[in-house]
Amino acid sequence: MTNAQKWLAAFLVIFVVLFLLGRSTKKEEEPANSQMPQGIVQESQQTNENTDGKTLVGQLGCISCHGENLEGTQLAPSLALVKSHWTRDNLINYLRNPSSYKSDKRFEEYRTKYPNVIMPSFNNIDVKKLGKIADYLLSRQ
Repeated sequence: MTNAQKWLAAFLVIFVVLFLLGRSTKKEEEPANSQMPQGIVQESQQTNENTDGKTLVGQLGCISCHGENLEGTQLAPSLALVKSHWTRDNLINYLRNPSSYKSDKRFEEYRTKYPNVIMPSFNNIDVKKLGKIADYLLSRQ
């Protein structure tokens, strides 16, 4: 066996050992989008078709910005008057793509009152679940 073959064999053995060591000590990785509330990340794993709107609101992390009773915080406005501003379909569309409503006068005021806060987009959530959330928010009044 030549020196080059010995070095190549040693390199391969070290590579395999490090690979196996890395696999055996690997921790479960966090999702890439760590800025989203934890409920959003876990949504697909924890919800089922029978989950109600109130539970979904909690799982998606809405209470972390809008408050425990959804009465508003320093991060986000109250959701108490949702029914006076939204229909069910409009609210679902807003939840799927909040940035498309940024030219609305009400949202210009929110940007002033809540600077540097961005409503997350829930376009990765099933529309049926968003419908349950909309129904819950619209029925709270």
